[in-house]
Amino acid sequence: MIRVLVVDDQTIMREGLVTILQLEENIDVVGMASNGLEAFEMAEKHLPDVVLMDIYMPKVDGVEGTKRIKKSFPNIKVLILTTFNDNALLLQAMEQGASGYLLKEMPAESIVSAIMTVATGGVVLQPIISQQLVRELRKAQNTISHQETEVLRYKKLTDREQEVLKLLGLGYNNRELADKLFISEGTAKLHVSNIISKMDFRDRTQAAIFAVRYGITDFL
Repeated sequence: MIRVLVVDDQTIMREGLVTILQLEENIDVVGMASNGLEAFEMAEKHLPDVVLMDIYMPKVDGVEGTKRIKKSFPNIKVLILTTFNDNALLLQAMEQGASGYLLKEMPAESIVSAIMTVATGGVVLQPIISQQLVRELRKAQNTISHQETEVLRYKKLTDREQEVLKLLGLGYNNRELADKLFISEGTAKLHVSNIISKMDFRDRTQAAIFAVRYGITDFL
């Protein structure tokens, strides 16, 4: 059973999400919150597996809410709800440890699937948003030397690790990596750990963002 906390400042949106999620046998909605501060307090109280977090909210937004939750409870996964206009905030949320993002307009089954993915260690990246993010990220890269440094870091990886990094950028979890590459789940986990260690990433989400940023994934 996946324990989920729903966070959105709009009552209709928040209660609508709860109604959808309560129909799922494998999901238990443990609480609701209307801003990032309430989200942190509810996370502290209920220790959910996944926080479904709106990014733009009054008082304390989803970025700060994500930061507080991940700092105190690193094992809690945060899945961001966003729109096409939230790129700047979305980048900040991912940098604070969010495990992925979804458009609010996505169908219910996609939201449920995304929750399942991040709960099992995967990363959810929407190609349609990621392409916009790449443009933003590349604008932030100030020098060619910086890009060359990142390429050198990437070349430290073995061919197999580069392949795994590519799939991380597409949001694969360890089981999906294993199935795709015809290896054991333990071997997949080892490859991910090696990538994180060699490239000095904080976690697999940061690895996935790198894969998107530098065009390693198929859809770029």
